[in-house]
Amino acid sequence: MDTVVLKFGGSSVADNIKLNVVADKIIHLYETNNVVVVVSAQGKTTDRLLGEAHSLNPVPDDRELDVLLSTGEQITISKLSILLNKLGYPAISLTGWQAGIYTNCTNQNAIIENIDTTRIQKELEKRRIIIVAGFQGINSNFDITTLGRGGSDTTAVAIAAALNAKNCYIFSDVDGVYTTDPNKIGSAKKLETVSYDEMLDIADEGAKVLHNRCVEIGQKFNIPIVTKSTFNNKPGTIVNDKIEDTKVKSIVKNDDIIYIHAKQKEYSISLFYRIYHTLLENKIFVSNLINHSNYHLDLTFTIKAALLNKFESLLNSSLNMLDCTYHHITKISIIGHGIMNHEEILENTIKIIELNHLEILDIELNESKISIMFKEKLPIDILEQLHNKLIE
Repeated sequence: MDTVVLKFGGSSVADNIKLNVVADKIIHLYETNNVVVVVSAQGKTTDRLLGEAHSLNPVPDDRELDVLLSTGEQITISKLSILLNKLGYPAISLTGWQAGIYTNCTNQNAIIENIDTTRIQKELEKRRIIIVAGFQGINSNFDITTLGRGGSDTTAVAIAAALNAKNCYIFSDVDGVYTTDPNKIGSAKKLETVSYDEMLDIADEGAKVLHNRCVEIGQKFNIPIVTKSTFNNKPGTIVNDKIEDTKVKSIVKNDDIIYIHAKQKEYSISLFYRIYHTLLENKIFVSNLINHSNYHLDLTFTIKAALLNKFESLLNSSLNMLDCTYHHITKISIIGHGIMNHEEILENTIKIIELNHLEILDIELNESKISIMFKEKLPIDILEQLHNKLIE
């Protein structure tokens, strides 16, 4: 009998009514498959827990934050297991560590190093439906770790790879991967298929569709990832190794970026590395780093908006020598295999930018992506103009 892995996001399991919808999806597949289910925390539970932690301490300890945030998924697995057993289907809930998910020691953004499937296999042999807490694992110190926001996707695909599953289904409130955010642009079109490389670019550029590391794992182990809606039976989007054509597949607008300008009158290479190592030690990963002067420190770089509190804390302590200004900006990425070879795509993009009198900070080009960083946060109508012009 084939094994399938299903993942349900927070909006899919938000309340008891939706848990019953999820149970129906599971039961349907259980009739002909062994089923492992990975779930997220219910609704906005993780955001609520983060808010409560930050009200106690603006920069909470990462280890303790992992202990707190991992509780959300544990609530979901127990509720879903209780429901399935009541409906007459044998189910058992497993936390990340009970499921044998071992990670490195990085809190808040841990990487799965190994999955010991012994417990999962034993439960499958009993024909149980296994409900696994996503987003979490355990490290070599037996501490709870979490995989970063969206990490339940990675849990699901990693388990699918470890079990050599037939498919990994990612269920959410959106019925597939779209050419842009369908909640913002009404003309967005659903893609039937998208390649691993294209999907990885879409995820890396900030689209909240799939966790980027789950796509990497899917590609490495050739696990087809099927994104579907929990709330309808429409065909979803299949993420696999096939590249069908050369065109713009998706346009991603990312506003969760902070542009930072840091100055210091004195400059030395040791000061530069001291600043950089301080950022790395505090897990603040910077992009687009440039030193604009040979005579004094004049740095610009970008960080994710979620890291701003931590960065501001460093400015009041170990990086208090820096004179910093920072503000929100937008990055727009146009994604599709081979688009760099089609000059009209870049030309049409630049025309729209010129017509709207937008200032560009940086342009990045590669075989499958055109990424443009702007000096300010852009309104949504810019995305709509680009989508209408570039998407067939």
